[in-house]
Amino acid sequence: MASQNHVQVTIPKENQAPEEDFDYSQRAQWLRAAVLGANDGLVSIASLMMGVGAVQENVKTMILTGFAGLFAGACSMAIGEFVSVYSQLDIERAQMKRDKTTGGRNQEHEGDKEQLPNPFQAAIASSIAFSLGAIVPILAAAFIANHKVRLAVIVAAVSLALVAFGGIGAFLGRSPMVKSCARVLIGGWMAMAITFGLTKLIGSTGLEM
Repeated sequence: MASQNHVQVTIPKENQAPEEDFDYSQRAQWLRAAVLGANDGLVSIASLMMGVGAVQENVKTMILTGFAGLFAGACSMAIGEFVSVYSQLDIERAQMKRDKTTGGRNQEHEGDKEQLPNPFQAAIASSIAFSLGAIVPILAAAFIANHKVRLAVIVAAVSLALVAFGGIGAFLGRSPMVKSCARVLIGGWMAMAITFGLTKLIGSTGLEM
């Protein structure tokens, strides 16, 4: 009876380790396309709108600029992710052809290929994630008439979203929560401040909009 109990205990443990490794690998792949995509959309469009807001007070101009950046960024993310994932698949296929000459690790690489995300799914996920992040500063600015208040609301809304995205990424990626949130938040603030400052500087040199 004792030996039977030992067998029943050890078999689940051996089965659990590969599942955890596989789940974490899959999770990491989609984190790159989802959470980072949302962060990119959030920071890029917020910085773009802050730069325009540094030299232009018209709310319509800021909103149109935000939407233009959203469309361009979503397309860029989708194409970049598609090319990146497809390149991985091409490398796997080339490796499998080389393995056929030796007859060694063909099955191993076949299993690795199955774990790669679909290029079309990765492209769509990246585009949607970027758009979800990008829409935050656009919505924050859409209903604020006063220019200075509008800029402050954008910074506040983006800061909250950055903390949220940083927390989600830390939770799913099993990394320190505080460090992850602080890193994402400070990076977003720097991007907005640098874009605002440089655009303001260029505008003050005599360039009229």
